[in-house]
Amino acid sequence: MLDDGRVAAAPELVRVVIGVDPPATASGTCGIIACGLARDGIAYVLGDPSVGGVRPEAWASRLVAATDAWEASLIVAEKNQGGDMVESVLRAADSNLPVRLASAGPSKAARAEPIALRFETGKARLAGSFPALEDELAGLTCAGFEGGGSPDRADAMVWAMKTLFEKPRAEPRIRRL
Repeated sequence: MLDDGRVAAAPELVRVVIGVDPPATASGTCGIIACGLARDGIAYVLGDPSVGGVRPEAWASRLVAATDAWEASLIVAEKNQGGDMVESVLRAADSNLPVRLASAGPSKAARAEPIALRFETGKARLAGSFPALEDELAGLTCAGFEGGGSPDRADAMVWAMKTLFEKPRAEPRIRRL
């Protein structure tokens, strides 16, 4: 482990999820963050292939490459900016992508609070250095985002981490006949 609680590399992972915060315009940044869960229940930020100033086809291609590179089992994409169009763009890039759309409710800062607690308690860590993501995370406060632009990377990370920490759904079964 490095001095600030981050690790140089993640241990063996049981699941990888990629969070996506699509841009509202072609000039915006598409937050794409890969996160993984280790056997001991600790989640790690693995990579930040976010991209800005490109058309939807380009960020979708970047996402397909990231999904393959990290062997992600799921992509969680915020649908507030574009709705079903987000899924259509992703399916056009690769019809087999495992995509789940998520609706943003409270503010980005409020959504990030439970994940921030995971970092504070050592249940989430950075596996490497991610300067752009870390700058955005530092700008999230109780009062909202205090940085330039939008924290697209931070929001994508929150979607991925939130998904990794969800309790698995119970399998349906018959209790009695």
